[in-house]
Amino acid sequence: QVQLVESGGGLVQAGGSLKLSCTASGSTFSFRSWGWHRQAPGKQRELVASINRDGHTNYADSVKGRFTISRDNAKNTVYLQMNSLKPEDTAVYLCYALVGIPVSWYWGQGTQVTVSS
Repeated sequence: QVQLVESGGGLVQAGGSLKLSCTASGSTFSFRSWGWHRQAPGKQRELVASINRDGHTNYADSVKGRFTISRDNAKNTVYLQMNSLKPEDTAVYLCYALVGIPVSWYWGQGTQVTVSS
């Protein structure tokens, strides 16, 4: 069983920065992909950024050039550096992991990011 614990959310003014962290219990060797989704009130959950076991990254068009995903395998942690934040980035950010074959989805509890204008 995989547990994902997020931290780093909060309130920031537009143009500011935040860094989210997601730490996994146990080894991440079996992680095929992990990263972040977000969900804003009244909107569908959307993929923000992901990183696979080869280090390949993928970003939503809306965050390209502003957000950077990275990981520290030794710490079993994935990070999301968010710069030039906009009010439309306000959402609950959820860490996820795709694990094993067949693939199982795991989710963190979510962390709130609020960007004020």
